[in-house]
Amino acid sequence: MWGKVGCSKADCPISSSNQVVSETVHSANLAAQQQKIMTGGCCDLCVEESKVCEGEHSLEETNKQVVHEESGNAEANSSFAHAVINMIGMLIGLGQLSTPYALENGGWASAFLLVGLGIICAYSAHLLGKCLENNPKSRNYIDIGQHAFGAKGRILAATFIYMEIFMALVSYTISLHDNLNTVFSGTRLKLSWAANLSTSQILTVAAVLVALPSLWLRNLSSISFLSFGGIFMSLVIFISVACTAIFGGVKANHTIPVLQIRNIPVISGLYIFSYAGHIVFPNLYKAMKDPSKFTKVSIVSFAAVTALYTSLAFMGAKLFGPGVNSQITLSMPRHLFVTKIALWATVLTPMTKYALEFAPFAIQLEHHLPTKMSSRTKLIIRASVGSFILVIILTLALCVPYFEYVLSLTGSLVSICICLILPCAFYIKICWPQISKPLIFLNLILIAFGSLLGISGTIFSSKLLIQNLKIRPHST
Repeated sequence: MWGKVGCSKADCPISSSNQVVSETVHSANLAAQQQKIMTGGCCDLCVEESKVCEGEHSLEETNKQVVHEESGNAEANSSFAHAVINMIGMLIGLGQLSTPYALENGGWASAFLLVGLGIICAYSAHLLGKCLENNPKSRNYIDIGQHAFGAKGRILAATFIYMEIFMALVSYTISLHDNLNTVFSGTRLKLSWAANLSTSQILTVAAVLVALPSLWLRNLSSISFLSFGGIFMSLVIFISVACTAIFGGVKANHTIPVLQIRNIPVISGLYIFSYAGHIVFPNLYKAMKDPSKFTKVSIVSFAAVTALYTSLAFMGAKLFGPGVNSQITLSMPRHLFVTKIALWATVLTPMTKYALEFAPFAIQLEHHLPTKMSSRTKLIIRASVGSFILVIILTLALCVPYFEYVLSLTGSLVSICICLILPCAFYIKICWPQISKPLIFLNLILIAFGSLLGISGTIFSSKLLIQNLKIRPHST
C-alpha cells in the first residue's frame, strides 16, 4: 500500500541531532543567499573569502555555502541507518514522560490507540515523502503546503508549525518548573525583587535566564549540539525508569484498568504529541542519499519509538499505579540515585530546546530585516525578540502549571493536524490523479478520525485546564 518514495538526490542536509522543528532553516538560508545575489548585495560567500561580490555565483556554490553554515560542510549523503537515528531522535522527547500517566488513565486497552497512532503517523510520514517525490522543488513542510493549496496552504502550514513551537516550549518550561520543584524540595528562597514568587518559580526564572544566551547563537552547528544533549537526556530518563524497575526495590504489582473511555479524548492528545516530528521529515527526506528508502526509514523508526513508548507506559503504570504522575520522573522514589539523575536530565532537557525551537523563526526574522542592516544590529534584534517571546512563554508556564493538560491541548489542537490531517490532505490534493479510489477513501477516513480526536481532545483538555485554573491553587 505504501510503495516506495522516489526522488532525485537533494542537497539539503539535516544534522543528526535536529530533534524538532528546524525544517525552515535550510530553505530560509538558501533563499536569503540567492536574494542577496539577485539584488546585487554582498553574499556571505564573498564576505568569508574577502572578495567583492559580482553576483555571479552558481546555485551550486551558493548552496554549498548554506550547507557549510548549517552542518559544518556536511553533504546530503545520509545513509539508511543515519536517517533512522535522525528520525528516532526527532520523535523521542517530552512526550515519553507522559505515556505511563496516559496508559494508567486510559486503561491498558488504550495501548492499542498508542500503537495505532504510531502506525498512522508512520503512514503520514510516507505521504509527505510522496508529496516531495511529486514535486522535487519542495524542500520543507511549508513548501508542501504551498504546492497543495497555494498561498493559503503555506500560511496554514506555517501557522500550525509556529503554534506547535510556542506551545511545546510552554510545556517544556512547565516540565522544567515541576522538576526543579522536586529537585530542590525543602529549599526556601526569598528575594526582595521576587516577593510574590515561590521558590520553584524563582528557580525556574533563574534556569530560563541561564538558557537565554543560547538564543543569541547563530551557528546552527552549536544549536544542533544543544539538541543532541536533549536526545541524550531522553535516553537517560528511559534508562533511569528501567533501573528503578529492576534495581530500585519498587514492585510492579499495580493493576492497570482495562479501559476508561471517558479519558480517551484527553490521553489521545498526549499520545499524538509523542509522535510529533513531521515538520522536519521533509528535511530528512532531502538529506538522504537514497530517498526511495524513506518509507522504510519511517517504518523502522516509528516501530522502535512505539516499542519504547509502549514499554515505558506499561512499566510506569505497573510500578506506580493510580498515583503515577503526568511526568514519570516525579513518581520515582526520591531516595534513589537514579531518580536524581532522571530529575536533572528532565531539568536540563528544556534548557537545550530553546535555541533549536526558536531557530526557524529567528532566521525568518533576520531575512525580513533590511539587507543594509549590519549583522550586529540583526543579532541584537533577533536576541531581543527571542528574549521577549521567552518571557511570554515563561509567564504562561508559571501561570498555567498543569503539564498534562497543556501537553494534551498541544497534541489535540496542533500536533494532530501536523502529524495526520494535513499530510493526508496534502497528499490527496497533490497526488489526486495518481491515487486509487480506495486510497483516497482511506485518507479521507484518516482525516475524519484525526479531526474527531483533535476536536474532542481540544474540548476536553481545555475544559479540564480551565477547571483546574479555577479550583486548584498553582503549584509552588
